[in-house]
This record gives sequence, structure tokens and C-alpha cells, in this order.
Amino acid sequence: MSETSYDQYREDMAGRANVTDTPDRVAYYKRLSELGTGALWTVANKIEPWEPVSTSLPMLWRYQDLREDVLKALDLVTPEEAGRRVVYLENPGRKDVVAAVGWLYSGLQVMKPGECASSHRHSASALRFIMEGSGAFTNVDGHKMTLGANDFVLTPNGTWHEHGVAEDGSICIWQDGLDIPMMNALEANFYEVHPDLSQAVTYPVDDAVATWANPGLRPWGARWDKRYSPLLKYEWAPTYEALQKYARVTDGSPYDGVLMEYVNPDTGGPVMMTIGAHMQMLRPGERTQAHRQTGSFVYQCCKGKGWSIINGQRFDWQERDIFVVPAWMYHEHANASETEDACLFAFHDLPVMRALGLYREEAFGDNGGHQPIIS
Repeated sequence: MSETSYDQYREDMAGRANVTDTPDRVAYYKRLSELGTGALWTVANKIEPWEPVSTSLPMLWRYQDLREDVLKALDLVTPEEAGRRVVYLENPGRKDVVAAVGWLYSGLQVMKPGECASSHRHSASALRFIMEGSGAFTNVDGHKMTLGANDFVLTPNGTWHEHGVAEDGSICIWQDGLDIPMMNALEANFYEVHPDLSQAVTYPVDDAVATWANPGLRPWGARWDKRYSPLLKYEWAPTYEALQKYARVTDGSPYDGVLMEYVNPDTGGPVMMTIGAHMQMLRPGERTQAHRQTGSFVYQCCKGKGWSIINGQRFDWQERDIFVVPAWMYHEHANASETEDACLFAFHDLPVMRALGLYREEAFGDNGGHQPIIS
């Protein structure tokens, strides 16, 4: 049986731990272990890396590969049995926490016409991005919202919410995004089922949009004391129109093209405290330069086709494909069409990074800002 090594993380660099094993030191370390302690210098370089080291892998899930199996779940389990009928996205480097990337969870939920999942609430913040079908709806604390393709809807931390599909609708699939892994890491996750399994609609349908989604206008006398956006649904048509208008008057970001952030119209801040989201447009033939950020990203292509290079690895995507960019990995995007634009929706944990003063960004400085393909 091989002897445990305690010096595997040492570095020959001034200011870093560089202690070699000796019989006396190893005996000391073993004694400390028996006391439930340890010598910091044996792990210091591991737990304090020079820069972020993500265990997440860059990943792409092709919708055409997933769709049939997502639909198959309709015949295998009911919403009543499952709570939520979802096929989740699993990153090989984050299996232990059931994350798509970093501390973010994602999955594809499917529902038939006439179905409604039971109302519940939890510590995790959640979002939905509608992928296909008609008649989908969500009810958040009595605010019912009707949903169409590429609409983005919030179910914030602590809110009662339920979702389903109208009787006259069609089979719907949407992407769920939550910070469940983060809440579990913080040991702060609670889950509660509504005592009546459903909640009443106590406001006019789509009232949040009618009240808060008017550009440059704030409802007179409106009061909002929640720490998340009062605009619970962000519709695709005005979002795409805003991107097109902005594209006419800007060169855009060298790293993200024409990029617009979904914001809380009451504060101008992120839509929720722990999860932010944005929509970006790549103009015909556009290719961005590479950069990296402290933060994890889950992307979905909602229009067009193209590719992204993540840490030197190329991923080709088309409409409804989902891919992830782990923290502090260089990434760049390209539109594969010379005539049509491409749009990418993304949600991320940047509100946490910014609130904690941890956000950093760095451009890829070589080769005109483009990464070499290494695999």
C-alpha cells in the first residue's frame, strides 16, 4: 500500500508553500489528521490557486438528439408523479451537484395540453425559456402569464409558482434554469408544496407585462418592494426588435456582438439576486473575439446557427441547441450565415460575482483575439 503524499501541491516559487515530505513531517501530519486538523501548507496551493480552476467542462447538448427522449417522458411519468417532468442537463465535471455548469442547474421540461404542475416555492431562483409549443403559462404569486416561443419568464426565490399548458394548446417544451446547486452549497435550500396544490390567479392575466414592460415609462405611483424584477415575463418580439434597433446604431461588443441585458425595470439591476440573463445578436458573418469572465454561462441558440470556441474547443450550434461556458474559460462566438442574424439567450451567475466584488474579465490577447483550436 503506497504511502500518502502530503507534498503533491508544493510549488518552487517564493511566497508559495514548498514543503517536502520527511518522516517526521509525515508523522506530524498523521497526528493532526487524527485530531480532525491538518497543516495548511500541505493544501494551501490547492485551495488557493493562481486563478479560478473550474471542474465544469465545456458542453453542448444538441436539441435534435434530446427532443425525442424528452417527448418520451410524456408516456412514462405524469406531473403528479414526478412533481416536474424534466430531463436535466448533466455536466460530467459536476455530476455530484447535478449542475449543467458551475453552480447552475438546467433541464428541459415537457407538458401536454391540459396539464398543470403543482404549485410550490423554494429558496432557489428559477427561470423558464420557452422552446416550442403554444398555450404554456406560469402563475407566480397570483400573476398569470401566457407564454410563447423565446419568451423568458421568472419564478424568483420564495415565490409560489405553478406552470402548465392550456387545454387548447399544444405539447410545450421549455428550458428551466435554477441556482439549486448554489443554494445547496450554501446549505440554504428550502422547498415547500402549496397546501392547496394550486394557487388562485389574483391579478389580470399578463398584468406584469402591461404594467412594467413599456419602454422608458414607469407606471405612476407604482410601488415594488421585492428584490427581484416586477416584470416577470420578457417577451421575444420586443426583445428582438430592441436588438435590431440597437444594431443600427452600434458596432457592438467585440466579444459578444449586439448584447442586451434583461433588467429589473424598477432598479435597472439584474432580474434576480443570483441569476442574470441576456440576449445577444450576431450579425451576418460576425465573429467575436475571445474573452473570459469569472462566472458560469448557460447559452441557448434561439435563432440561426453558428459556432463557439470554448477553451480552444469548437462547438457548432443551431436553433434550440444548448451549450455552457465554465468560469474563467476563453470563449468566442461566430454566426455561420452571411445573410441572416443569429441570437443567443444566456443565463448566468454574474449578479453573485458582482455583488461579492469578484467579477473579472480578460481578453485573449494573441492571434487577433482568436483562440487556436486545440481539439
